[in-house]
Amino acid sequence: MAVLPILEVPDPRLRLISTPVETVDDALRDLVADMFDTMYDAPGIGLAAIQVGVPKRVIVMDLQEEEDEEGKPIRAPRVFINPEILDPAEDQSVYTEGCLSIPEQFAEVERPAHCRVRWLDAQGAAHDEAFEGLLATCIQHEMDHLEGVVFIDHLSRLKRDMILKKLAKARKAAA
Repeated sequence: MAVLPILEVPDPRLRLISTPVETVDDALRDLVADMFDTMYDAPGIGLAAIQVGVPKRVIVMDLQEEEDEEGKPIRAPRVFINPEILDPAEDQSVYTEGCLSIPEQFAEVERPAHCRVRWLDAQGAAHDEAFEGLLATCIQHEMDHLEGVVFIDHLSRLKRDMILKKLAKARKAAA
């Protein structure tokens, strides 16, 4: 398939609210395959379709939490089409988050510690599952993208401005 360009802050398309997928078909599965290629190439553990310029409610994730005998990550790809968060926990957890659309910048973000998620997979089958830990954090982070939100929106203005200044400085140094 193909590695797609990833939109970066401050691209206004990252602020679009993604629309629901009407039909799970071969064209959508091709997009999903391209999204996985893009995410693995970056490398990252999650990617929303809007991050590659497609305002559809599609997310790919692979936490790659386990390793094989040689120490290489074992891929465990997951596709979420039209995901919905149900029953977010009242208790919160803090995780240091990063984002492919805000390269090399990280900050602690507080989110519900666990949640239930309902979604369709790449074959159109429905799923409903409880998530916790990194999986809960990652799905909430990616679902924010579907609503036009990036992780730095959860930070104080001071922290957000510091990250944006560091990003600008890194871009200037790379140019």
